[in-house]
Amino acid sequence: MQMKELHRNGQDLTAGLEGRLDAMSADEFTRQMEVWFAAGLKNFAIDCSHLDYISSAGLRALLMAAKKLKSLNGSFKLAALQESVDNVFKISGFDKIIPIAATLDDACKS
Repeated sequence: MQMKELHRNGQDLTAGLEGRLDAMSADEFTRQMEVWFAAGLKNFAIDCSHLDYISSAGLRALLMAAKKLKSLNGSFKLAALQESVDNVFKISGFDKIIPIAATLDDACKS
């Protein structure tokens, strides 16, 4: 998994996720989010157009980030999920917990 900062403006951050978010990479994701939390960022839009796979460990890492941001009165939105990843979100019910936008632009606007 790779996680790249795409744009930062005040407390807002746009980032991209690539590859696989699974048991091997979930801790890396969590560590990067903690760095951004410590920097005062609290509104996130995550481009998932290059995220090929997500496991239950990846879902858990996303959920923990979303809960942390909610406690900070922040926001956490995902965008542009590939079909296979989108199916995992729908089957698990996570699409009702974490906001998902069709495009990154849509996620940044709402």
